[in-house]
Amino acid sequence: MNSAPATIDPNMTMRELLMQFPCAQRALFRKYHIGGCSSCGFSPDETLAQVCARNENVDVDEAIEHIVASEEAERAMQIEPREVAERIARGEKVYLLDVRTREEYDAVKIDKSHLFTQELMQEIQSSWSRENLLVIYDHQGTRSLDAAAYFQGHAFDNVKSLRGGIEAWSIDVDPKLPRYHLENS
Repeated sequence: MNSAPATIDPNMTMRELLMQFPCAQRALFRKYHIGGCSSCGFSPDETLAQVCARNENVDVDEAIEHIVASEEAERAMQIEPREVAERIARGEKVYLLDVRTREEYDAVKIDKSHLFTQELMQEIQSSWSRENLLVIYDHQGTRSLDAAAYFQGHAFDNVKSLRGGIEAWSIDVDPKLPRYHLENS
């Protein structure tokens, strides 16, 4: 696993920043409401300094510190596919929660996983153990971070996002699991 660089150059483009710090867009939106919608979006060719300047002159050094801290927090919230498989093989109680679409879930899923629905949400909140490991996954491990953060905020102390999603699981744990590509809409 590659670790992200410790520093960010304010003159790097947002494309470069997002390649090195995948959490940057979530971090900037969470703290400064930058990059989450069309009214606060940015161009991939804009620099971080330019984006900060045109968004109420956000202090670029503060934004950089926030991005680096967010990256570390997201790394701590993730779990490797092999570690999950090893825990399951040892007989640990592990809940697997799939936050993809029903069509994706019906096409390919991790054994013993549950498709996230509103009905299941009620069951999770009322009766699932908050101590057992809850592993949330999607296709490539992006949306599952948001879901893991949500559950952490609702007193689930042992919740993780599957690093790389079902895509990584099919490479690292179960190569017989079909892989797929989503078309951009």
